[in-house]
Amino acid sequence: MTATEAALREASSRNDELIDADLIRQWLAWGLGWLLLFPTIGAFISTKFNYPTLLGDLPWFTFGRLRPMHVNGVIWGAFSTLFIGLCYYIVPRLSGVRVWGERWSRGLLWVWNLNLAAAVVLLGLGWNRGWEAGEFPLINVIVTFLVIVLLTVQFLMTIKQRRERPLYVSLWYLIAAFVWTDVNLVLLMLGPYHIPGINNAAWHGLFMHYVVGLWITPAGYVLIYYFLPASVKNPIYSHRLSLIGFWSLAFFYPFVGIHHYLYSPIADWAETIAIVSSMMLIIPVWTVLQNFFGTMIGRWPELSRNLPAKFLIVGSLMYLVGCFQGSLAALRSLQQPTHFTDFVISHSHLTVFGTFVVWAIAGTMYVWPRLAHDAPLWSFRVGNWGFWLVTLGISAMGLVLTAQGLQQGFMLMAGTEWVHSVNAIRPYWWVRTLTGISMDVGMSLVVYTLMKTSLAAADATRPGAR
Repeated sequence: MTATEAALREASSRNDELIDADLIRQWLAWGLGWLLLFPTIGAFISTKFNYPTLLGDLPWFTFGRLRPMHVNGVIWGAFSTLFIGLCYYIVPRLSGVRVWGERWSRGLLWVWNLNLAAAVVLLGLGWNRGWEAGEFPLINVIVTFLVIVLLTVQFLMTIKQRRERPLYVSLWYLIAAFVWTDVNLVLLMLGPYHIPGINNAAWHGLFMHYVVGLWITPAGYVLIYYFLPASVKNPIYSHRLSLIGFWSLAFFYPFVGIHHYLYSPIADWAETIAIVSSMMLIIPVWTVLQNFFGTMIGRWPELSRNLPAKFLIVGSLMYLVGCFQGSLAALRSLQQPTHFTDFVISHSHLTVFGTFVVWAIAGTMYVWPRLAHDAPLWSFRVGNWGFWLVTLGISAMGLVLTAQGLQQGFMLMAGTEWVHSVNAIRPYWWVRTLTGISMDVGMSLVVYTLMKTSLAAADATRPGAR
């Protein structure tokens, strides 16, 4: 071991004393549970495209009740729960101090997850506020808001007490994600019932994109900016690029949301601003991707055996494709054949799942063994199978949904009856279901690998173990 490696190991072990490993493990365990549940609901929903009456006599299993569970569950359950758990790992290590108000943390853990469980039950009973990605009943939105506000206070106070004055890039994005989302959830509490007419649709477009662009996106950047350098043991390629990416995201993304409502009664000037902002998002996308691939310089030969880095790089590729789709679909001429088709669903799956959930899985795979005293991963082979099933599943799903969306869009533009356009794309839906099952099996293998890693570590530390 070189002197540099020894110094790095000593600094790392010193920072390990600042984290609450049991708390992080509980957050991640809940997140992994939601990761198994909510995407599986999505795979079940996809079967209803070919069999609409499947269990249709039972209200809980109708499309209108299951889809909000799937969408909100992936956002607030699978992704956000893993992200919050990983924040409890990242913030004290980058700040050099323990989390401020640590005594709240377990209470927040239980309130967050029990609130998610209650929201699932209420959605199943038909409680729905009508905004896509914001269907949670008001009581659940209020609880979510209060937990995120308290988490914001915890992390901001911890960062305020940090030992080093310069802020790491991950902390820039973390602060932004929590503060922006506190404000956005106020909009969700007021929006559905208090904003009339076409303005309600416009505000919903803003809210929905704020969830993706001002919560999920900066939260995802927190994860990859921390875990990619950590997993490949290389410094970030360019701090300057990371700041360009941050400020361009902050400046352009707030105006993007209305680009889903082109050709609507919303004012043309507002639509044009959304289009221009969507195209300008090329700046944060390309700067962060340049940073990520630049960080891999000299480390590509090691990628095949590094599961966290593999998930992070695949997520980056999905981000490139998904953002390219989103910007193209924001143009008026290209929105004609893509709007209200599965092209949009391809875009949302490639970005929300293919990028950000995959990055959260990567962070979890990096942290979980380290919470068990640097235990070796139980089986690289099983985890690698999980990686490939997830990667091939989301890649094929994105491709199939894009193809069927474009086919249906051009058929409708040619004057085809809507029902005939639906019949033409039905075979694609079978592939969509199979790709979803592939992703679910892959995630199950990843979770199984992590659980076996913990059990093996527990056996190794049991008194009398050799």
